[in-house]
Amino acid sequence: MSRQQVCVLGAGSWGTALALVLARSGQRDVWLVTRDKAQAIEIESARENSRYLPGINLPANIRVTADTALAIDSIDACVYALPCVAVDAFLPLLAQGDYPVIAACKGLHPESLIRTDEMLGGYIDKERIALLSGPSFAIEVAKGQPTAIVMAAENLSLAAAAASFFDATNFRIYLSDDVVGVAMGGALKNVIAIAAGMADGLGFGHNSVAAAVTRGLAEMARLSVACGGSTETLMGLSGLGDLVLTCTGELSRNRQFGVAIAKGKGCEAAIEEIGQVVEGVRTARAANQLAEKLNIELPLMQSIHRVLTGEIDIHDAVVELMARPERPE
Repeated sequence: MSRQQVCVLGAGSWGTALALVLARSGQRDVWLVTRDKAQAIEIESARENSRYLPGINLPANIRVTADTALAIDSIDACVYALPCVAVDAFLPLLAQGDYPVIAACKGLHPESLIRTDEMLGGYIDKERIALLSGPSFAIEVAKGQPTAIVMAAENLSLAAAAASFFDATNFRIYLSDDVVGVAMGGALKNVIAIAAGMADGLGFGHNSVAAAVTRGLAEMARLSVACGGSTETLMGLSGLGDLVLTCTGELSRNRQFGVAIAKGKGCEAAIEEIGQVVEGVRTARAANQLAEKLNIELPLMQSIHRVLTGEIDIHDAVVELMARPERPE
């Protein structure tokens, strides 16, 4: 039986961690695709992604390249681990294959308001699309620490087939056919994590973070259901699980961003300080537009958007949220 060939597009922390999971059993060969040749040469030579996952050695069955066409030739599966903004540059290359394409990015497009699965669906048949989402910091996954996550596709057989490539013992995958719910949960939790970070940066206590998480979950479920997702999905790993991790974990980029904003940094300076994409910024804009389009109240998420755009001061936003009329929970 020939060895499986898998490609991971994106050599950031998450893409590299997933490449390690795919390679861990030793049963397949993995291409890790970088954006530029210099980065590929550096990682291939050092056998380590020193910028994003320093100290984690890459096994011999992970090969690194900047040549996407080479990496996707005769593959059995492709993992898309680049930011959502890059889909238009890379997905046309994947349109003609018959292998599953597994999206490992989370976000909503701020202009078109489409989800991750819809972004992929613009180039790839939906019968090939799966989403991987859930509470998972890259460094912990890279180290082989126990992680539970969700693989979603329109039918469970595709979700199971996509999940079968990730056969590392400590990477536990649950299956779902609620693509909308999984996509929305993975995207919207980043906005709430910014809120939790802001609460921390303002010097508030645990009460405020708990309120942000709880009310944030209610808003996530409200918007997801309006878009066709299931409330039950938002109560699982790709909703509540991912939300708790992203709002409370020190490694969360979106939480770090919120802290920085609360301490007076501008958006660009905060992102530069973090050094990686902060998807919650774009998603806050998209969530605000979706709320207006669907006539749904999302007080917390819409306040975050207004703070990030400079429409309202962060302290005034807190006062405004706390002064809202009482209503049944």
